[in-house]
Amino acid sequence: MALNAFANVFRIAELRSRLAYTLALLAVYRIGIFINTPGVDRSAMNAFMDAQKQSGGLVSLFNLFSGGALEQMSIFGLGIMPYVSASIIMQLLAVVVPSLERLQKEGAGGRQKINQYTRYGTIALSVVQGIGISRWLASLGRSDGGQSGFNQVVVPDDSVWFTFMTVVSLTAGTAFIMWLGERITERGIGNGISLIIFAGIVAGLLPGAKQLLDLTRQDVISMAEVLALVVFMLIIIAAVVYVERGMRRIPIQYAKRMAGRRMFAGQATYFPMKVNTSGVIPPIFAGAVLSFPATLGTWFPFLQGFQRAIEGNLWIYNGLFVVMVIFFAYFYTALTFRPDDVADNIKKQGGYIPGIRPGRQTAEFIERVLNRLTFGGAIYLSIVCVIPSVISGLLGVRFTFGGTALLIVVGVALDTVQQIEGHLISRNYEGFAGPRGPRIRGRVRVAA
Repeated sequence: MALNAFANVFRIAELRSRLAYTLALLAVYRIGIFINTPGVDRSAMNAFMDAQKQSGGLVSLFNLFSGGALEQMSIFGLGIMPYVSASIIMQLLAVVVPSLERLQKEGAGGRQKINQYTRYGTIALSVVQGIGISRWLASLGRSDGGQSGFNQVVVPDDSVWFTFMTVVSLTAGTAFIMWLGERITERGIGNGISLIIFAGIVAGLLPGAKQLLDLTRQDVISMAEVLALVVFMLIIIAAVVYVERGMRRIPIQYAKRMAGRRMFAGQATYFPMKVNTSGVIPPIFAGAVLSFPATLGTWFPFLQGFQRAIEGNLWIYNGLFVVMVIFFAYFYTALTFRPDDVADNIKKQGGYIPGIRPGRQTAEFIERVLNRLTFGGAIYLSIVCVIPSVISGLLGVRFTFGGTALLIVVGVALDTVQQIEGHLISRNYEGFAGPRGPRIRGRVRVAA
Protein backbone atom coordinates (compact mmCIF):
# COMPACT_ATOMS: atom_id res chain seq x y z
CA MET A 1 0.00 0.00 0.00
CA ALA A 2 2.76 2.45 0.94
CA LEU A 3 4.66 1.51 -2.22
CA ASN A 4 1.60 2.29 -4.34
CA ALA A 5 1.22 5.66 -2.62
CA PHE A 6 4.91 6.37 -3.20
CA ALA A 7 4.52 5.47 -6.89
CA ASN A 8 1.54 7.83 -7.14
CA VAL A 9 3.83 10.73 -6.24
CA PHE A 10 5.56 10.43 -9.61
CA ARG A 11 2.28 10.22 -11.57
CA ILE A 12 1.36 13.83 -10.86
CA ALA A 13 3.27 16.26 -13.05
CA GLU A 14 2.86 19.23 -10.70
CA LEU A 15 3.98 17.24 -7.66
CA ARG A 16 6.98 15.89 -9.59
CA SER A 17 8.03 19.40 -10.54
CA ARG A 18 7.57 20.66 -6.97
CA LEU A 19 9.69 17.83 -5.58
CA ALA A 20 12.38 18.38 -8.21
CA TYR A 21 12.40 22.12 -7.53
CA THR A 22 12.71 21.52 -3.78
CA LEU A 23 15.56 19.03 -4.18
CA ALA A 24 17.39 21.35 -6.61
CA LEU A 25 17.29 24.30 -4.18
CA LEU A 26 18.37 22.09 -1.28
CA ALA A 27 21.29 20.90 -3.44
CA VAL A 28 22.24 24.55 -4.07
CA TYR A 29 22.18 25.12 -0.32
CA ARG A 30 24.43 22.13 0.32
CA ILE A 31 26.90 23.23 -2.37
CA GLY A 32 27.10 26.68 -0.78
CA ILE A 33 28.22 25.08 2.50
CA PHE A 34 31.67 24.55 0.96
CA ILE A 35 32.21 28.15 -0.22
CA ASN A 36 34.67 29.73 2.21
CA THR A 37 34.44 33.09 3.89
CA PRO A 38 37.47 35.10 2.66
CA GLY A 39 40.48 35.26 4.98
CA VAL A 40 39.78 32.15 7.09
CA ASP A 41 42.19 29.21 7.34
CA ARG A 42 39.85 26.24 6.79
CA SER A 43 42.26 23.63 8.18
CA ALA A 44 42.70 25.60 11.43
CA MET A 45 38.94 26.06 11.67
CA ASN A 46 38.40 22.33 11.16
CA ALA A 47 40.91 21.59 13.93
CA PHE A 48 39.09 23.94 16.30
CA MET A 49 35.70 22.37 15.49
CA ASP A 50 37.13 18.86 16.01
CA ALA A 51 38.13 19.92 19.52
CA GLN A 52 34.66 21.38 20.09
CA LYS A 53 32.97 18.15 19.02
CA GLN A 54 34.78 16.35 21.81
CA SER A 55 33.74 18.88 24.44
CA GLY A 56 30.25 19.68 23.15
CA GLY A 57 28.59 23.00 23.94
CA LEU A 58 27.04 25.85 22.03
CA VAL A 59 29.50 25.97 19.13
CA SER A 60 28.79 22.33 18.27
CA LEU A 61 25.07 23.04 18.32
CA PHE A 62 25.50 25.97 15.92
CA ASN A 63 27.53 23.78 13.61
CA LEU A 64 24.78 21.15 13.65
CA PHE A 65 22.00 23.60 12.82
CA SER A 66 24.07 25.18 10.05
CA GLY A 67 24.66 21.76 8.44
CA GLY A 68 28.43 21.93 9.01
CA ALA A 69 28.74 25.45 7.54
CA LEU A 70 30.39 26.79 10.68
CA GLU A 71 32.97 24.00 10.60
CA GLN A 72 33.87 25.00 7.03
CA MET A 73 33.46 28.70 7.93
CA SER A 74 31.23 28.99 4.90
CA ILE A 75 29.32 32.02 3.66
CA PHE A 76 26.31 30.14 5.11
CA GLY A 77 27.99 30.05 8.53
CA LEU A 78 25.15 31.94 10.24
CA GLY A 79 22.61 29.54 8.80
CA ILE A 80 18.95 30.47 9.10
CA MET A 81 19.14 31.35 12.81
CA PRO A 82 19.08 35.17 12.24
CA TYR A 83 15.75 34.70 10.44
CA VAL A 84 14.42 32.63 13.34
CA SER A 85 15.60 35.26 15.83
CA ALA A 86 13.94 38.03 13.78
CA SER A 87 10.71 36.02 13.74
CA ILE A 88 10.84 35.75 17.54
CA ILE A 89 11.37 39.51 17.90
CA MET A 90 8.49 40.30 15.51
CA GLN A 91 6.12 38.00 17.37
CA LEU A 92 7.12 39.57 20.68
CA LEU A 93 6.58 43.06 19.26
CA ALA A 94 3.18 42.04 17.88
CA VAL A 95 2.03 41.44 21.46
CA VAL A 96 3.01 44.91 22.73
CA VAL A 97 2.76 47.10 19.59
CA PRO A 98 -0.89 47.71 18.59
CA SER A 99 -0.06 48.53 14.93
CA LEU A 100 1.69 45.18 14.46
CA GLU A 101 -1.17 43.37 16.18
CA ARG A 102 -3.59 45.00 13.72
CA LEU A 103 -1.39 43.91 10.82
CA GLN A 104 -1.60 40.30 12.02
CA LYS A 105 -5.40 40.47 11.82
CA GLU A 106 -5.51 41.99 8.34
CA GLY A 107 -5.11 38.66 6.57
CA ALA A 108 -2.61 37.99 3.77
CA GLY A 109 -1.72 41.65 3.25
CA GLY A 110 -0.85 42.16 6.90
CA ARG A 111 1.18 38.97 7.08
CA GLN A 112 3.10 40.00 3.97
CA LYS A 113 3.98 43.32 5.61
CA ILE A 114 5.13 41.55 8.80
CA ASN A 115 7.22 39.15 6.69
CA GLN A 116 8.86 42.18 5.07
CA TYR A 117 9.75 43.60 8.50
CA THR A 118 11.09 40.17 9.48
CA ARG A 119 13.41 40.20 6.45
CA TYR A 120 14.76 43.62 7.43
CA GLY A 121 15.31 42.36 10.96
CA THR A 122 17.12 39.30 9.59
CA ILE A 123 19.59 41.50 7.72
CA ALA A 124 20.20 43.68 10.80
CA LEU A 125 20.79 40.64 13.04
CA SER A 126 23.07 39.08 10.42
CA VAL A 127 25.23 42.20 10.42
CA VAL A 128 25.44 42.18 14.24
CA GLN A 129 26.24 38.47 14.42
CA GLY A 130 28.64 38.77 11.48
CA ILE A 131 30.69 41.39 13.35
CA GLY A 132 30.68 39.21 16.45
CA ILE A 133 31.80 36.11 14.54
CA SER A 134 34.57 38.02 12.75
CA ARG A 135 35.98 39.20 16.10
CA TRP A 136 35.60 35.71 17.56
CA LEU A 137 37.44 34.14 14.63
CA ALA A 138 40.23 36.69 14.87
CA SER A 139 40.69 35.90 18.58
CA LEU A 140 41.09 32.13 18.02
CA GLY A 141 44.73 31.16 18.33
CA ARG A 142 45.77 34.64 19.45
CA SER A 143 44.10 35.29 22.79
CA ASP A 144 42.74 31.71 22.62
CA GLY A 145 39.22 33.12 22.63
CA GLY A 146 38.60 31.55 26.02
CA GLN A 147 39.20 28.10 24.55
CA SER A 148 42.20 26.61 26.32
CA GLY A 149 44.37 24.18 24.45
CA PHE A 150 43.86 25.65 20.97
CA ASN A 151 46.77 27.65 19.58
CA GLN A 152 46.29 27.65 15.78
CA VAL A 153 45.59 30.99 14.14
CA VAL A 154 42.29 30.82 12.23
CA VAL A 155 42.58 34.30 10.69
CA PRO A 156 46.16 34.92 9.48
CA ASP A 157 45.55 38.55 8.47
CA ASP A 158 43.25 40.28 10.95
CA SER A 159 42.25 43.69 9.59
CA VAL A 160 39.27 45.96 9.06
CA TRP A 161 38.99 44.54 5.54
CA PHE A 162 38.61 41.01 6.94
CA THR A 163 35.83 42.16 9.29
CA PHE A 164 34.05 43.94 6.44
CA MET A 165 34.28 40.96 4.07
CA THR A 166 33.14 38.54 6.77
CA VAL A 167 30.08 40.63 7.61
CA VAL A 168 29.16 41.07 3.94
CA SER A 169 29.69 37.38 3.12
CA LEU A 170 27.74 36.04 6.10
CA THR A 171 24.89 38.54 5.67
CA ALA A 172 24.59 37.77 1.96
CA GLY A 173 24.68 34.04 2.74
CA THR A 174 21.85 34.32 5.27
CA ALA A 175 19.78 36.45 2.88
CA PHE A 176 20.29 33.85 0.14
CA ILE A 177 19.22 31.00 2.46
CA MET A 178 16.13 33.02 3.42
CA TRP A 179 15.33 33.46 -0.29
CA LEU A 180 15.79 29.72 -0.89
CA GLY A 181 13.38 28.94 1.94
CA GLU A 182 10.73 31.29 0.57
CA ARG A 183 11.04 29.82 -2.93
CA ILE A 184 10.65 26.28 -1.55
CA THR A 185 7.55 27.40 0.37
CA GLU A 186 5.97 29.05 -2.68
CA ARG A 187 7.01 26.78 -5.55
CA GLY A 188 8.21 23.61 -3.82
CA ILE A 189 6.42 21.29 -1.44
CA GLY A 190 6.21 23.97 1.27
CA ASN A 191 7.73 24.63 4.69
CA GLY A 192 10.99 25.84 3.14
CA ILE A 193 12.78 27.17 6.24
CA SER A 194 12.17 23.95 8.15
CA LEU A 195 13.34 21.85 5.19
CA ILE A 196 16.61 23.81 5.05
CA ILE A 197 17.21 23.13 8.75
CA PHE A 198 16.22 19.50 8.12
CA ALA A 199 18.70 19.16 5.23
CA GLY A 200 21.53 20.57 7.32
CA ILE A 201 20.87 18.16 10.19
CA VAL A 202 20.44 15.09 7.97
CA ALA A 203 23.71 15.91 6.21
CA GLY A 204 25.49 15.35 9.53
CA LEU A 205 24.12 11.83 10.01
CA LEU A 206 26.82 10.03 8.02
CA PRO A 207 29.74 11.88 9.69
CA GLY A 208 28.09 11.21 13.05
CA ALA A 209 27.77 7.51 12.25
CA LYS A 210 31.41 7.42 11.16
CA GLN A 211 32.45 9.08 14.42
CA LEU A 212 30.52 6.43 16.34
CA LEU A 213 32.25 3.62 14.43
CA ASP A 214 35.63 5.23 15.06
CA LEU A 215 34.88 5.23 18.79
CA THR A 216 34.12 1.49 18.66
CA ARG A 217 37.42 0.82 16.82
CA GLN A 218 39.24 2.78 19.52
CA ASP A 219 37.47 0.72 22.21
CA VAL A 220 35.98 3.87 23.73
CA ILE A 221 32.54 2.24 23.59
CA SER A 222 31.60 -1.36 22.84
CA MET A 223 29.52 -2.62 19.94
CA ALA A 224 26.86 -3.75 22.43
CA GLU A 225 26.55 -0.16 23.67
CA VAL A 226 26.24 1.08 20.09
CA LEU A 227 23.45 -1.41 19.37
CA ALA A 228 21.70 -0.46 22.61
CA LEU A 229 22.00 3.19 21.61
CA VAL A 230 20.50 2.51 18.15
CA VAL A 231 17.59 0.59 19.68
CA PHE A 232 17.02 3.35 22.22
CA MET A 233 17.02 6.03 19.50
CA LEU A 234 14.48 4.01 17.47
CA ILE A 235 12.27 3.86 20.56
CA ILE A 236 12.61 7.63 20.99
CA ILE A 237 11.69 8.17 17.32
CA ALA A 238 8.61 5.98 17.74
CA ALA A 239 7.65 7.94 20.87
CA VAL A 240 8.10 11.26 19.04
CA VAL A 241 5.88 10.09 16.17
CA TYR A 242 3.27 8.82 18.63
CA VAL A 243 3.14 12.07 20.61
CA GLU A 244 3.19 14.29 17.52
CA ARG A 245 0.16 12.47 16.12
CA GLY A 246 -1.63 12.50 19.46
CA MET A 247 -4.47 14.91 20.12
CA ARG A 248 -7.22 15.70 22.59
CA ARG A 249 -10.66 15.63 20.99
CA ILE A 250 -13.20 18.00 22.53
CA PRO A 251 -16.77 16.94 21.60
CA ILE A 252 -18.90 19.60 19.90
CA GLN A 253 -22.68 19.28 19.61
CA TYR A 254 -24.64 21.39 17.10
CA ALA A 255 -28.30 22.18 17.73
CA LYS A 256 -31.10 21.42 15.29
CA ARG A 257 -31.52 24.02 12.57
CA MET A 258 -34.12 24.99 9.99
CA ALA A 259 -33.28 25.36 6.31
CA GLY A 260 -36.39 26.54 4.51
CA ARG A 261 -39.17 24.17 5.56
CA ARG A 262 -36.82 21.35 6.47
CA MET A 263 -35.53 20.58 9.92
CA PHE A 264 -31.97 19.23 10.09
CA ALA A 265 -30.91 17.16 13.07
CA GLY A 266 -28.05 18.37 15.22
CA GLN A 267 -24.61 17.02 14.38
CA ALA A 268 -21.96 15.75 16.77
CA THR A 269 -18.32 16.36 15.93
CA TYR A 270 -15.14 17.20 17.81
CA PHE A 271 -12.54 19.94 18.01
CA PRO A 272 -8.99 18.51 17.79
CA MET A 273 -6.19 19.91 19.99
CA LYS A 274 -2.68 18.59 19.45
CA VAL A 275 -0.73 17.30 22.43
CA ASN A 276 2.31 19.27 21.26
CA THR A 277 0.63 22.41 19.97
CA SER A 278 3.84 24.39 19.48
CA GLY A 279 5.67 21.72 17.43
CA VAL A 280 9.39 22.22 16.78
CA ILE A 281 9.24 25.97 17.41
CA PRO A 282 10.30 26.05 21.13
CA PRO A 283 13.64 24.17 20.65
CA ILE A 284 14.52 26.28 17.60
CA PHE A 285 13.62 29.53 19.38
CA ALA A 286 15.52 28.44 22.50
CA GLY A 287 18.67 27.76 20.45
CA ALA A 288 18.33 31.12 18.70
CA VAL A 289 17.92 33.06 21.96
CA LEU A 290 20.91 31.35 23.59
CA SER A 291 23.04 32.28 20.57
CA PHE A 292 22.47 36.00 21.11
CA PRO A 293 24.33 36.43 24.45
CA ALA A 294 27.19 34.35 23.03
CA THR A 295 27.49 36.82 20.15
CA LEU A 296 27.38 39.85 22.45
CA GLY A 297 30.00 38.21 24.69
CA THR A 298 32.64 38.95 22.05
CA TRP A 299 31.99 42.69 22.52
CA PHE A 300 31.02 43.20 26.16
CA PRO A 301 33.44 41.83 28.78
CA PHE A 302 30.74 41.41 31.45
CA LEU A 303 28.99 38.84 29.21
CA GLN A 304 32.10 36.75 28.56
CA GLY A 305 31.69 34.81 31.80
CA PHE A 306 28.15 33.84 30.78
CA GLN A 307 29.39 32.97 27.29
CA ARG A 308 32.11 30.66 28.67
CA ALA A 309 29.63 29.10 31.10
CA ILE A 310 27.09 28.05 28.48
CA GLU A 311 29.78 26.97 26.01
CA GLY A 312 31.90 25.03 28.47
CA ASN A 313 29.33 23.52 30.81
CA LEU A 314 26.75 21.33 29.11
CA TRP A 315 24.60 21.10 32.25
CA ILE A 316 24.23 24.88 32.51
CA TYR A 317 23.37 25.05 28.83
CA ASN A 318 20.82 22.22 29.12
CA GLY A 319 19.22 23.83 32.18
CA LEU A 320 18.78 27.15 30.40
CA PHE A 321 17.65 25.33 27.28
CA VAL A 322 14.87 23.49 29.17
CA VAL A 323 13.66 26.73 30.79
CA MET A 324 13.58 28.39 27.36
CA VAL A 325 11.75 25.45 25.78
CA ILE A 326 9.01 25.55 28.44
CA PHE A 327 8.69 29.34 28.13
CA PHE A 328 8.46 29.31 24.34
CA ALA A 329 6.02 26.38 24.38
CA TYR A 330 3.56 28.52 26.35
CA PHE A 331 4.48 31.72 24.53
CA TYR A 332 4.09 30.36 21.01
CA THR A 333 0.88 28.53 21.90
CA ALA A 334 -0.57 31.75 23.34
CA LEU A 335 0.31 33.58 20.12
CA THR A 336 -1.11 31.04 17.71
CA PHE A 337 -4.12 29.68 19.63
CA ARG A 338 -6.82 31.99 21.01
CA PRO A 339 -9.45 30.16 23.13
CA ASP A 340 -11.78 33.20 23.01
CA ASP A 341 -11.81 33.16 19.20
CA VAL A 342 -12.42 29.40 19.13
CA ALA A 343 -15.31 29.69 21.61
CA ASP A 344 -16.76 32.58 19.57
CA ASN A 345 -16.66 30.59 16.34
CA ILE A 346 -18.29 27.57 17.97
CA LYS A 347 -21.08 29.78 19.36
CA LYS A 348 -21.66 31.55 16.02
CA GLN A 349 -22.06 28.19 14.29
CA GLY A 350 -24.67 27.10 16.81
CA GLY A 351 -22.45 24.60 18.57
CA TYR A 352 -21.61 23.92 22.20
CA ILE A 353 -19.53 21.56 24.34
CA PRO A 354 -21.81 19.15 26.22
CA GLY A 355 -22.01 20.20 29.87
CA ILE A 356 -20.36 23.59 29.21
CA ARG A 357 -22.29 26.79 28.60
CA PRO A 358 -21.47 28.64 25.33
CA GLY A 359 -19.39 31.80 25.48
CA ARG A 360 -17.06 32.60 28.35
CA GLN A 361 -17.30 29.20 30.06
CA THR A 362 -16.42 27.46 26.79
CA ALA A 363 -13.35 29.68 26.38
CA GLU A 364 -12.26 28.97 29.95
CA PHE A 365 -12.71 25.22 29.45
CA ILE A 366 -10.68 25.25 26.22
CA GLU A 367 -7.98 27.38 27.87
CA ARG A 368 -7.78 24.97 30.81
CA VAL A 369 -7.38 21.99 28.47
CA LEU A 370 -4.85 23.92 26.39
CA ASN A 371 -2.70 24.79 29.42
CA ARG A 372 -2.57 21.14 30.49
CA LEU A 373 -1.66 19.99 26.98
CA THR A 374 0.99 22.72 26.69
CA PHE A 375 2.57 21.70 29.99
CA GLY A 376 2.70 18.05 28.91
CA GLY A 377 4.05 19.04 25.49
CA ALA A 378 6.74 21.28 27.02
CA ILE A 379 7.90 18.50 29.36
CA TYR A 380 7.94 16.08 26.43
CA LEU A 381 10.03 18.48 24.33
CA SER A 382 12.46 19.04 27.19
CA ILE A 383 12.93 15.30 27.80
CA VAL A 384 13.51 14.53 24.13
CA CYS A 385 16.01 17.38 23.81
CA VAL A 386 18.15 16.50 26.87
CA ILE A 387 18.07 12.69 26.72
CA PRO A 388 21.02 12.46 24.28
CA SER A 389 23.10 14.64 26.62
CA VAL A 390 22.35 12.26 29.49
CA ILE A 391 23.33 9.28 27.34
CA SER A 392 26.54 11.05 26.32
CA GLY A 393 27.39 11.59 29.96
CA LEU A 394 26.73 7.96 30.84
CA LEU A 395 28.83 6.64 27.95
CA GLY A 396 31.51 9.31 28.28
CA VAL A 397 31.31 10.35 24.61
CA ARG A 398 29.77 13.20 22.66
CA PHE A 399 27.27 12.73 19.85
CA THR A 400 26.57 15.41 17.27
CA PHE A 401 22.99 14.21 16.68
CA GLY A 402 21.17 15.52 19.74
CA GLY A 403 17.56 15.47 20.88
CA THR A 404 16.70 18.82 19.28
CA ALA A 405 17.99 17.56 15.94
CA LEU A 406 16.03 14.33 16.32
CA LEU A 407 12.85 16.25 17.12
CA ILE A 408 13.24 18.56 14.13
CA VAL A 409 14.07 15.75 11.71
CA VAL A 410 11.07 13.63 12.73
CA GLY A 411 8.73 16.62 12.88
CA VAL A 412 9.70 18.03 9.49
CA ALA A 413 9.53 14.54 7.96
CA LEU A 414 5.95 14.14 9.27
CA ASP A 415 5.01 17.56 7.91
CA THR A 416 6.54 16.82 4.50
CA VAL A 417 4.65 13.53 4.27
CA GLN A 418 1.47 15.40 5.15
CA GLN A 419 2.14 17.96 2.40
CA ILE A 420 2.67 15.23 -0.19
CA GLU A 421 -0.35 13.29 1.04
CA GLY A 422 -2.50 16.41 0.70
CA HIS A 423 -1.49 16.70 -2.96
CA LEU A 424 -2.28 13.03 -3.55
CA ILE A 425 -5.70 13.08 -1.88
CA SER A 426 -6.72 16.30 -3.62
CA ARG A 427 -6.23 14.46 -6.91
CA ASN A 428 -8.13 11.33 -5.82
CA TYR A 429 -5.00 9.28 -5.15
CA GLU A 430 -4.50 7.21 -2.03
CA GLY A 431 -2.36 8.74 0.67
CA PHE A 432 0.52 7.03 2.46
CA ALA A 433 -1.82 5.70 5.15
CA GLY A 434 -4.09 4.00 2.59
CA PRO A 435 -7.78 4.54 1.86
CA ARG A 436 -8.95 3.61 5.37
CA GLY A 437 -5.88 4.56 7.39
CA PRO A 438 -5.48 7.67 9.49
CA ARG A 439 -4.28 10.86 7.91
CA ILE A 440 -0.70 11.92 8.71
CA ARG A 441 -0.82 14.96 10.94
CA GLY A 442 2.01 17.41 10.34
CA ARG A 443 3.84 19.74 12.66
CA VAL A 444 3.57 23.44 13.32
CA ARG A 445 5.75 25.03 10.66
CA VAL A 446 8.46 27.61 10.96
CA ALA A 447 7.26 30.87 9.45
CA ALA A 448 8.59 31.54 5.98
